[in-house]
Amino acid sequence: MKTSDFYFDLPEELIAQYPSGIRGQDKLMSLDRQTGLTEHFMMDNLPDLITPETLMIFNNSKVRRARVYGIKETTGRETEFMFLNSIDKDCCIWNTMVKAAKKQKPGMNYKFPDGTVASIVDNPKNFGTEFRSLKFNFPIDEDWFERNGHIPLPPYIKRSDTQEDSERYQNVYAKETGSAACATAGLHFTNEMLSRLDAKGIERCFVTLHVGLGTFLPVRETEIEAHKMHEEFYTIENETARKINAAKKEGRPILAVGTTSVRTLEASAQRILKENRTPGDNGEWVLAGTSSTNIFMYPGFKFNVVDKMFTNFHTPESTLIMLVSAFAGRENIMNAYKTAIENKYRFFSYGDCMFIH
Repeated sequence: MKTSDFYFDLPEELIAQYPSGIRGQDKLMSLDRQTGLTEHFMMDNLPDLITPETLMIFNNSKVRRARVYGIKETTGRETEFMFLNSIDKDCCIWNTMVKAAKKQKPGMNYKFPDGTVASIVDNPKNFGTEFRSLKFNFPIDEDWFERNGHIPLPPYIKRSDTQEDSERYQNVYAKETGSAACATAGLHFTNEMLSRLDAKGIERCFVTLHVGLGTFLPVRETEIEAHKMHEEFYTIENETARKINAAKKEGRPILAVGTTSVRTLEASAQRILKENRTPGDNGEWVLAGTSSTNIFMYPGFKFNVVDKMFTNFHTPESTLIMLVSAFAGRENIMNAYKTAIENKYRFFSYGDCMFIH
C-alpha cells in the first residue's frame, strides 16, 4: 500500500492548539467497524456505550520533561534535544533526537540550564540520522529533567509549553515515567469518569509502554511496507496478564485505550506466535514481563487481543492512522475522518476522540 492512501486534507484551524477548557469536555465519535456507521456523542456519554463485561486497558506511562535546550560551547547557540532513553545501565549516555543534526558532531559539548555539561559521543548507528548519543559524567535522573526540561509538545502545536501543559499533557492515572510524548487517548479521562466506569462494573487494568519514536516518527517511504518502526519498551505485570487472559477465555471484550495500549497487547500476542504457538493456546493471549517491540500495524494485520478501541484523531500518513485503519478498515476510517472534519471535530493530541467497536 502507498503512504498517500492515508492522506487527508485537514483545515489548520481543526488542529487543537490547546486542550479543552475542562478536561473531558470533548466530542466523541462512535464508529461501528463492521458497518462504517458513525454517531456523535460527548465524552460524558462513554460509560453508556461500554458494556459492563468489558475489560479496559490503559497505558500508565508518564510523560518526561524530555525536550531540553543546551548551549553549544563552540558557538553559544541554543540546540534542542529530545531525550528518548538511556543506553547504558548507569543512565549517563542518552539516545536523543536533535534539531539541525548534521551540525551536531561527536566531541561537541553542550551546557544545560542548570550548568551541567554533556558531549556527543560517536555511535555508528546514528550516522546519517537525526539521532545523537549524549554523554554526561553522572547519572541523569528525573530531578535533572524537572530542572532542565520542557513538556515535549508535538510539532503541530505551534507554541511553547506552559504551566498548564504540565498538568493537561499528562494522564490522571499516569504512574511510570519514561515517555517522550503523551499517550493522548487517556487525556479525555478524569477521575470522575473513572469512578463512573467503576460504578457500572467496568473493570480496568494498566500496561506500560514508554512512548518514543516508534509511535511518532513519520513515514518517509512511498510504500508503507518499507517503513521500519523504532523499538519501544513495554511491560505487562503478572496480574494484568492474568486478567486479560481470563477475559479472553470468558469471551469478554478487550477495550484498548489508545494506540500504545493496542501495540502493547498485540506485540505480546506476537511473542506467542514467535514461539510457534497460537494466541489462546494454554489460555494465553498475552505474556507477562518486559519486552521491546517494533510492531507495525497496517491494513492486513490480524488482531489477536483487542476487540474495541478508544483513540484520538491522528495525523495524515502516520503509523497511527494506519493502525486504526488496520482495525476498522481504511475506507471506514477515511469516511469517519471526513465526517469529523465536516462536523468540526478537533484533531490530534489535544483534540476530540473516537470509540471504535
